[in-house]
Amino acid sequence: MKLHTRQWGDGDRIAVLVHGIMADHRTWRRVGPALADRGYRVVAVDLRGHGASGRGEYSAAGWAGDLVDTLPAAPELAIGHSLGAMALSGAVERLAPARAVYCDPAWELRPEAGAGAARFAAFKNATRDMITNLNPRWEEADVDVELATLAAWDPETARAIADVYAVSRAPARAVVPSLVLTADPSTLVTPGLQGQLARRGFEVRTVGGAGHTLHRDDFDGFMKALSGWI
Repeated sequence: MKLHTRQWGDGDRIAVLVHGIMADHRTWRRVGPALADRGYRVVAVDLRGHGASGRGEYSAAGWAGDLVDTLPAAPELAIGHSLGAMALSGAVERLAPARAVYCDPAWELRPEAGAGAARFAAFKNATRDMITNLNPRWEEADVDVELATLAAWDPETARAIADVYAVSRAPARAVVPSLVLTADPSTLVTPGLQGQLARRGFEVRTVGGAGHTLHRDDFDGFMKALSGWI
């Protein structure tokens, strides 16, 4: 599937951005322009089932394949968040970025995560107060974006979680130079998994005090954590 994209900048270097579940390209509203200011042409996608992209069968292979079919080959930088990090890792060998950054990647979920898919899908109807209470560090503009992206999101993507995570999606090795950024603490990238990833060739850094949506909880801390990678 060819995905809907949003671009910032016209630099010679290309950076690609892949959002997490329930979001779309708008989650990168500060990251995209910041990378463009550093000389990148930035391309952010809406994953299948999100934003202005099409709907269809949802699977790990499908989300990864859509990235390969849509994004420029061999970008200088690829950044994925949560579900988008999982999709990016599935596409990374074919996409062949010079560097990859995985932000609090959803590579392993507990078995009960699949059982809670219906409850997760119900978040589509979250109110402004619910979003604000769950994300006290967000700017008001990020709450506005969350409401808009939830309205455009297909909750059937959440119901695919049980099948997607029937097996671990953690990469066996770092195919390209790769950085993992984690929340503090992370419920997805446990200390044990961090150790495994380090042994597999990944550099692991933590954005101190940030929750799962690192780039919205602490934009400055997120950008600082990318030092040497962007």
